[in-house]
Amino acid sequence: MVRISDETRRNNERAIRQVMEQLLAGGVPPGGKCDIKTLATQAGVTRTGFYPKKNRDGSPRPGPYQHLAEEFERRLARTARGRRHERPTSRPGRTPQESGAGLRDRLAERHEQLAELGEFKQRALSQIAAQQMEIQRLREALTAPSNLRALPRAQRGSAPFGSCS
Repeated sequence: MVRISDETRRNNERAIRQVMEQLLAGGVPPGGKCDIKTLATQAGVTRTGFYPKKNRDGSPRPGPYQHLAEEFERRLARTARGRRHERPTSRPGRTPQESGAGLRDRLAERHEQLAELGEFKQRALSQIAAQQMEIQRLREALTAPSNLRALPRAQRGSAPFGSCS
């Protein structure tokens, strides 16, 4: 287990608090969320420091930054209540209607993909059925009396007729 110095811990706490303020103010990076993972990533610390640890004897102890995680969650809950239960997003000013429109577009694309895959499946099944019918027809033609004759099968280990060997 690696121990960090008190100075490093203070610097990390300062960085975490700075990023916490940015996230709570709505400055979420693209592709990120307003959560502990983004907080840790942006502050340059590992996420494990925000969660409780266990001593060697199995007793619990707080993580080095657990108090900051609890403060972040409390402030986030307070902020969410003030903003009508909306967490800050990476796209400020986006209304629920705009979000819903984007979801409807994605849903329409998925339905279109499913329809295309359904058509592909139907074509594949039709081709398999046609191939199966052709195989059955050829087998019946082979067993039906006609002028076709089956060639004798070569025995293993013997050379074929007219071989140069």
